[in-house]
Amino acid sequence: MGLVFSRLASSFGKAPVLLLIVMLAGCSTVDTLTLPPPTDFAASKYAAVVIDANTGKMLYGVNSNSPRYPASLTKMMTLYLLFEAMDQGRVTRATLIPVSAHAASMPPTKLHFGPGETIDVDSASRAMVTKSANDVAVAVGEYLGGTEGGFANLMNAKARQMGMLGTMFQNASGLPDSGQHTTAYDMARLGLALRQRFPQYYYYFSIESFAFRGKLIKGHNKVLDTVPGADGIKTGYIRASGFNIATSVSRNGRRLIVVVMGGNTAKDRNQRVAQLVERYMPEAKAM
Repeated sequence: MGLVFSRLASSFGKAPVLLLIVMLAGCSTVDTLTLPPPTDFAASKYAAVVIDANTGKMLYGVNSNSPRYPASLTKMMTLYLLFEAMDQGRVTRATLIPVSAHAASMPPTKLHFGPGETIDVDSASRAMVTKSANDVAVAVGEYLGGTEGGFANLMNAKARQMGMLGTMFQNASGLPDSGQHTTAYDMARLGLALRQRFPQYYYYFSIESFAFRGKLIKGHNKVLDTVPGADGIKTGYIRASGFNIATSVSRNGRRLIVVVMGGNTAKDRNQRVAQLVERYMPEAKAM
């Protein structure tokens, strides 16, 4: 654990790492405020966690460290590494990212690029958040990692550095891969790290639509419209995972990170998020 903490400190600085250490400690505590698991989720897919983002305390957890397929929650890490590249000056919002034949061949959802076309970093960030564009995610991965496999290595190195010990990435998009897995707790940790490390870029996660090539690209995250105070961050779905979401909700100085995985429908998943927010927001510490 000491090695994990030292790496976290070097990446985030003292204040954020202390919060993440509290989160790690909270992972082993017994939840005494449990809202029963929902009956309309498959037991083999359901996992959820609620974190008080101001203190790092886990307020709720069911199957929070059980392996689950991340689906497009994977793009949270793709975006983390892209934001890191921007923060370090290796790319700018205007940098053009080429789309390879491999990236263009990805199945939907996508923006339907042809091989050899390009997309700027700003549009790529918006496309991954709203459309969850697989072709764009792979193009970003190839640009930063040389190959998608090389980028997966970078993703896993960053995950280890952040203490996401239950996560293994195989691709940049979250498309089905039996070797790609995570936990609800790891995704909550990643969501919190994105906000702490990159507050200047976090607004991307609240974008619900954007204009690209004369078309309005609309997003999938209806929680932004239905849960007061929700300000991001990412949805995901593949058949093996069910409907997943990681979200952040702020009200009157209180803030939660909520992850729900394994919904039978997006509506079921979103309703579960709303239930968890209403139940546990009063337990969060106001700052």
